[in-house]
Order: sequence, then C-alpha cells, then structure tokens
Amino acid sequence: MDQYYKPDHLAHFGQVGEGNPELAEKFFAYYGAVFAEGALSAREKALIALAVSHTVQCPYCIEAYSKECLQQGSDLEQMTEAIHVATAIRGGASLVHGMQMLDHVKQLAM
Repeated sequence: MDQYYKPDHLAHFGQVGEGNPELAEKFFAYYGAVFAEGALSAREKALIALAVSHTVQCPYCIEAYSKECLQQGSDLEQMTEAIHVATAIRGGASLVHGMQMLDHVKQLAM
C-alpha cells in the first residue's frame, strides 16, 4: 500500500456494507435522514459536517463535505469560519482537562 488513505475509497463507500448489508442499510437510512432538510438547512448541516470532519480528522469526510458545502452555496470564508469554530471547541476541551491536572498537582503537593 503506497498511502494510508486512498482517495478512491470515498467513491466506493457504499461497499462498506459488504460484510453486513443489514447494518449498512440501517446506517445509510439513518445517515440520509440526518442530512435531510429539517430544522437546519442542507447548507447548515454541510457546514456542521465539515467542522466535525476536521475535529475527527477524517480526510474522506473533509473531501466530501468541502464539496458538499460548495454545492450547498457556502463560500470559502464560511467554511473556514466553521473549521475555526470546531478548532476552538476542540482546543477548549483540551484546556479544560487541565483542571484535572491542576487538581492532581495540588493534591500531590499537599
């Protein structure tokens, strides 16, 4: 294998159900329902998905939702801002865990 992530895997995502078609069908039905228009527009959902894609660091999702955001009418500035929101939340979540470290240090120093 010459690279860990293969770009052509994204195009064949539907084949992931080969080992268990029933579970794949349930996943894809749920996935489709989640991304259907609802209280949030398809554009808003695509921006959320793009931000989450960066948080979970999925190159396939980043590719798919970059394209989807553009197709739904988002521009580069909006997409970049969404990524920064995800980055701020992820950074803040890391920092707030520093409170655990602080408690441990205080206990050990007593």
